[in-house]
Amino acid sequence: MNGEGTTPHVAYRAVLLAAGLLLFGLLFRQLTTLMLAVLVTIVIAIPLSAAADRLERFHVPRAIGALIALLGGLAVLALLIYLLIPPFVDQTNEFVDDVPGIVRDLEGRVGDVIGSEPSEVGDRVQDWFEQYTDEPEKLIGPITSIGLNVAGVAGALVLILITAYYMAVRPQPLIDGLVSLAPPPRRDHVRHVVSRVRRSWIGWMEGVAIDMFVTFVLTYAGLTIVGLDFAIFFAVLSALLVVVPYFGAIAGAIPPVLFALTDSPGKALLVLIAYVVVQQLESNVTIPVVMSQRVRMHPAMIAIGVVVVGRLFGFVGLFVAVPILALITIVVEEFWVKQINEIDRARTTPEIELVDERDGPLRPAS
Repeated sequence: MNGEGTTPHVAYRAVLLAAGLLLFGLLFRQLTTLMLAVLVTIVIAIPLSAAADRLERFHVPRAIGALIALLGGLAVLALLIYLLIPPFVDQTNEFVDDVPGIVRDLEGRVGDVIGSEPSEVGDRVQDWFEQYTDEPEKLIGPITSIGLNVAGVAGALVLILITAYYMAVRPQPLIDGLVSLAPPPRRDHVRHVVSRVRRSWIGWMEGVAIDMFVTFVLTYAGLTIVGLDFAIFFAVLSALLVVVPYFGAIAGAIPPVLFALTDSPGKALLVLIAYVVVQQLESNVTIPVVMSQRVRMHPAMIAIGVVVVGRLFGFVGLFVAVPILALITIVVEEFWVKQINEIDRARTTPEIELVDERDGPLRPAS
């Protein structure tokens, strides 16, 4: 009787659960876009807030301090664009003009290696690129679901910067609102978690800036020594891709190696060696310092997590994969792992019992 009585109830719950999962799946693409926008805004607001905190010690109002930090960051970005964009654009245009000849040379060499006709190789490469040009949502993921164009992206960036500025000017109400969601006995712990996330993200941003600079300098020097054309173009591309740990370094090495292969296999080998040396320095020096010491995550966790985040959030999500992974790691550690450890210690700690006076003086029982 009990089994027959509970069967409809269980069935209803299963149907409701399936409906909820279906609804969540339909809303996920829109939610991921919103989540990415909020995350990028917070990532920008954190260094602005940190700069405002420092300037506030010198009696500079927070509003002015955050504005100085924002304008300073934009000025540094503009300076980099001014120094790098002209030669980068020139080399990019030259590279694009040379693409037909490069492809023909590459088709012949790859065709000799794999035993296919050059035209067949070109068709395969063209088909591979067309799957992204015909269906761009495969490349940029959920952003295409809201139909963003260039003007929309520019407007979104301006809105993100303005929102980040106001968040940096008055971060405390936002933090207090988040903390108030927790029960009163747990609020100090939530503040500690928020502080950990903030330190982790600041460390990640500092490390990425260092990593990008080091990668650009070493890549440009190595390609210049090898004698590869378009060194600035490939060095800037590699520096931008280091935001994606491990996989960015691999993706950045493919274009210059293929380009060098059109010259000679020997030059392609030298370019590959240069990139391997840079990648080894990044993997064994820069990334351990950035991720292990500042973000405090195991490299294997980062590599697997980047793949998962890329599948969930698309190509754009790769650039904020580390902050997402750091947030998840800290939250799981603070609210799950530590709680389990505390419960386990409480269970395994022996309790002290007192012996009755009739059996002798009070003492801990053995």
